[in-house]
Parts: sequence; C-alpha cells; structure tokens
Amino acid sequence: GRPATRHTTAVRAPAQAARRRRGRRTILFVDEIHRFNKAQQDAFLPRVEAGDIVLIGATTENPSFEVNAALLSRSKVFVLRPLAAGEIETILERALGDPERGLGGEPVTVAEGALAAMAQHANGDARVALNLLELAAAIARSGAPAGDSDDAGEKAGAPAAITLDLLARAVQRRTLLYDKAGEEHFNLISALHKSLRNSDPDAGVYWLARMVEAGEDPLYIARRLVRFASEDIGNADPAALPLAVAAKDAVHFIGMPEGNTALAQAVIYLATAPKSNAVYAAYNRAAADAHGDAAEPVPLHLRNAPTQLMKDLDYGKEYQYAHDDPDAVTGMDCLPPAIAGRRYYHPTTRGYEKEVARRLDAWRALKQARRDSGKGDG
Repeated sequence: GRPATRHTTAVRAPAQAARRRRGRRTILFVDEIHRFNKAQQDAFLPRVEAGDIVLIGATTENPSFEVNAALLSRSKVFVLRPLAAGEIETILERALGDPERGLGGEPVTVAEGALAAMAQHANGDARVALNLLELAAAIARSGAPAGDSDDAGEKAGAPAAITLDLLARAVQRRTLLYDKAGEEHFNLISALHKSLRNSDPDAGVYWLARMVEAGEDPLYIARRLVRFASEDIGNADPAALPLAVAAKDAVHFIGMPEGNTALAQAVIYLATAPKSNAVYAAYNRAAADAHGDAAEPVPLHLRNAPTQLMKDLDYGKEYQYAHDDPDAVTGMDCLPPAIAGRRYYHPTTRGYEKEVARRLDAWRALKQARRDSGKGDG
C-alpha cells in the first residue's frame, strides 16, 4: 500500500510544474487501477480536480465496484469489448508473417483449423492467442509432443507443423471445445437450468463443473442461479434466494477457484429444494394487465394524504388500518374497482407455499366476512 501511495504523491510536483511552465496537463496512465485501495485512489482526486493530470485508468473489473465513486463521477468510462475470434485470427496471421516481431522468418506451418482453435481458446484476449502460438511453435520445432518418435528421422529438416493435436497438448485442457459467446455456452447454461428445475443435483453439479472448468465467468453462473431461485423455487422455499445471493457474494469475495464450492453448494441446494413458478407466473399475469389495460387510478382510500388539501380531496378517506383488526385483516379492497377480485398469485401445495395457500384461503374468508358485515366497504 505505501509504495503505491508514495508513487501517487510523487506525481504531484512534476505535474504541477508542467502545468505552470507549459500550460499542459500530465497524462497519467494507471494499469489495473482496481488494485489500488481507497486511500491510494483518493490520492489522485485533488490532482484530477485541479486539472494537473489527465488520469487514464485501465481495469479488467467493473469500475462501479472497484473504483471510488468520487473518482468515477469525474471520469468517462470506455468499455473495451473482447476481440472477436476472426479479429484474433487476423492478429495470429500477422504474427506468422512478420519476420521481425513474429514467426515470419521461421519454417512453421499451421494446420487447417489451428488458428481458429487458438482464437477460440483465447476468449477475446489476443495476448493469450499470441502466447499460445509462440508456445506451439516452440513445441513444434522441438518435435517433442508432436507426432510419433518413429517418424522423427523422416521429418528432420521439415517445417515445424502446428496441428490441432499439438495445440491440445500445449493447453492441456479442453477449453478449446467451449465458446463462451457461442452455441455451447447457451447449451450448457440451459442444461444447468433445466437440470435444477427437474430436481437433479448430480446433473446440476456436472453442468456447473463443465462451465467452471472451461473458464466461464463464475459471476455469470451465480447471476443465473439467483434468477433460478426466484423463477423456479420462489416461496416454495424462501431460503433459496438468499442462499443464491450469498453464493454470488462468496464468489465475488474470495474469487476462483475457491468460489467453486460456493457455486456447487448453491446448485445442489436449488436442485433439492421444492419447486414452484407461482411467483414468476404471478408477475407475468400482473405485467400483462399493466400493459394491456388503461392505467387504473389508485383508489382514494389507498392514497397518501400528507397535506390538508389532499385530505380535503378525500385522499386516504376510509382507509382501514389492518393492525386495528384482531386478525390484522380488513375487508378493504386494494385493487382498482375495474379489476377488483382478480388473482395473480396462485401458490402451489409444495414446500412453504402449502402454508401460504392455507393462510390466503383463511384471509380471503375473513375479508369476505368483513365485507358482508359492512366493515370493509372502502
């Protein structure tokens, strides 16, 4: 922490001097600015506000979480997207043909599909692809893992060949088979979601491992688990949502690979929890009415009345305070008259929703009794 703080302080004097002498601001580039703590980032703020420096910070993290709000509010955020596979292939082709900075002066051949495989493995990062190309070329020249040793004599003096088999040995994992932006990405997340929905913890943890070991963003998986907890479990097990959120927080807090067990715990819990899509269906029904009908005015008895004028206009009139009732339930209608009595939420008889259904039935009977007795006409 201290060296970085000293460095930020050391920038101040020359930046101020340059501003005074030449009227120019100093451009300060900070790589991986997310590694600077709050105090270190705060050290930049006075110089930025004074106009002494133009701060350019690069980060692989979400700046909303990793950059101080005060510094972020004075900055313009540019998002650099990952390179497309075709763009990375172009970079690799240039490296193969460049005699000064690449492999243009070396006898290296590349098998069909090998460049595409390297580009796919890179996941949008040209540095990964170039490092893999350099490693594959070195292995091909040595002849160690490529081909059979019996053919070594026949191939002496032949151009080094980068093949798909050689690449598989170079990376020593099967990430080449997984495209985080392509069909396999969506196939695997779909398989995970549907396995959890079908209450299969074994399939769920398998598809989770397939994605994690292939390099999928763990926070993407965690977000999908949070969504699943509400969409496919809901109030059948109200603990599912906070557990999924806790798994997301654990992954963000401790990172990977340690976070994989938090994801696995969440997957197994969600798979073995009782299922209900009643919450999901209730929102969809209500949303359809919100879009399909004219916006119904809020009934007067449900409106807030903070001023005398609003009270004179009957805002809040005949509102019934539920806690004044022995059962904490009144006969008051809470929907607009045009859709009074409409039901959106239909709880299942699984898990905690069985108790919710029993409770709602009892409350509806009480509300009707209050209306019949004339105590709930509001």
